[in-house]
Amino acid sequence: MKDYKSGYITIIGMPNVGKSTLLNELLDFKLSITSPRPQTTRKKIMGIMSGENYQIIFLDTPGIIEPKYQLQKAMVSHIQSSIADADALTYMIDAVMTRNNFDDYQFDQDVEILKQVNNQNKPVIMVINKIDLIEKSHLLPMIEMYAKRYKFEKIIPVSALKKDGIDELRNEFIEVLPVHPPYYDPDIMTDQPERFFAAELIREQIFQFFKQEIPYSTEVQIEEFKERTRGKDLIRAVIYTERETQKGIIIGKHGSALKKIGQRARSQIEKFLGREVYLDLRVKVKKDWRRDDLQIKRFGYY
Repeated sequence: MKDYKSGYITIIGMPNVGKSTLLNELLDFKLSITSPRPQTTRKKIMGIMSGENYQIIFLDTPGIIEPKYQLQKAMVSHIQSSIADADALTYMIDAVMTRNNFDDYQFDQDVEILKQVNNQNKPVIMVINKIDLIEKSHLLPMIEMYAKRYKFEKIIPVSALKKDGIDELRNEFIEVLPVHPPYYDPDIMTDQPERFFAAELIREQIFQFFKQEIPYSTEVQIEEFKERTRGKDLIRAVIYTERETQKGIIIGKHGSALKKIGQRARSQIEKFLGREVYLDLRVKVKKDWRRDDLQIKRFGYY
């Protein structure tokens, strides 16, 4: 084990740059939920990649935002704690967004955000994501603009969705990790319990199914998770909303919307767990829970 390398890599960046997609592709397993909408991830999610002579512990984090209410403050606290735990950081940007705003202000702003969150000066690998959506001629000038503004360990262009550049990125992660025995059993992929991911997969379907404010005003809590030796596992979950009108929308006419969410979520949960489940979904109202510190704590954000 004298040459074994192990440590924590925290993935940070603005909302919707592809952090969760990157984690899933690195692990070759869907661990973090994803959606086309920003701020889908709310808590840090640990994903563990173990090889013959290395163990990389990834921490996926919410997008960096200026918090406006208690839930967003809790999300920012997850970013801060994840950075504090890290041996190195991955700062991820969206190539399309950068190309569309290709000026000194954009690059200065990106680097200033990084400097603010990385006040401990952890080593940083920059990842330029979604390179499949831009012209190759734009890539080199982009890399040069970032390289002259910050001392990155390396700048690696990738397409997380198409797995382009993933092998090079993994090798660079191993390079920056300290020599250390593995922190976790090599067979473990995450430290979170199955009930956490069941709740996340239900929440993912709400993000996929609804638009506007509905996904952001909902929270999912697992009330019962019972494994059975015979028959399907039982999962009872509650979707909390902030208002009665939102509750009605989520349930839908004659329960049609809730039924579709349940069907899609059950399919994803069964795929994740590798076994059949019976999913019982209900909807309740917790008025303005996103702005209530007590509710935020009860929902496990602190």
